[in-house]
Amino acid sequence: MSTRGIPIRLPHARAGRYAKAERSASLGVSSSGPPSPPLRFGAKHGSPSVISVHSAVIPPRAAFSLIELLVVIAIVALLIGLLVPALAAARGQARASVCASNLRQLAAANELYVADHAGYYAPGAVDIVLHNRHRWHGTRTSTGVPFRPEGGSLTRYLGEVGSAPLVRACPSFADILDSPGAFERGCGGYGYNNAYVGTRRVRSGPGAWSLASDRQGAPAHLFVQPARTVMFGDAAFAADEAIEYSFLEPRFHPDRPQVRFDPSTHFRHREEANLAWLDGHVDSEARRHSWSSGLYQGDPQGLDIGWFGADDDNRLFDPDA
Repeated sequence: MSTRGIPIRLPHARAGRYAKAERSASLGVSSSGPPSPPLRFGAKHGSPSVISVHSAVIPPRAAFSLIELLVVIAIVALLIGLLVPALAAARGQARASVCASNLRQLAAANELYVADHAGYYAPGAVDIVLHNRHRWHGTRTSTGVPFRPEGGSLTRYLGEVGSAPLVRACPSFADILDSPGAFERGCGGYGYNNAYVGTRRVRSGPGAWSLASDRQGAPAHLFVQPARTVMFGDAAFAADEAIEYSFLEPRFHPDRPQVRFDPSTHFRHREEANLAWLDGHVDSEARRHSWSSGLYQGDPQGLDIGWFGADDDNRLFDPDA
């Protein structure tokens, strides 16, 4: 019997499955098995080119776990711990190099002075006992006030007055020099071997040298080993803290070899001091000895102040080197 034109009624469940299959087919998805490729229609009115369910799928975002984050933080902290000491050491080495260059300039300035003054070194402190207003780095109008760079023995050999303190300032001593109470700021943190080079002395006994004049430095020819006789060096004095001081004191008094000075060599560069010698070369020396007379508040040893040289005598300062 023909059934054309007669509607067929399906059971309710089967009708539902049939409708679902129709919807899946319209979207290009098979009701059973893997998804069918997207349906493609011609570009006619009402017919889109491509319809795809997969184009709406968003991939999950990548992220660090807590353990991975902690590992990264630990690695960064370790690298910082390794780099900070290296950077500090490099900064200290750079400051020491600038300091050494400053000392070469001071030694060269004193050699120029020698050439202009008949072979005599610059005086370190003219009339210090009577007036105490003159230093190799500057002068002052009265005691109790800071020194200014005008009129110092070496001032005109170091450049213009305004720039002279900057030329020879040790960068590792800048905080002390910039303090309000710095009375010898112009020395730049350096001391002069005034006991033997900055004064004119005559031999008065074994190891003893009496003062002949402090208005004139020593004659250059007097020193038999200029490469082992110090001219300038890093200097400070032990008060309640390290303060600027413009003399590099030997171990014993030139006039009285049995009387010990308080030290003034400052070992500020990784426990070493930069030194300029009479022949013009610059090197660094480690501290070998320290001592305090008890007349001053500070502890020289605790402030890295002392003497260089293995022998406990004045041989690295006096003409007998």
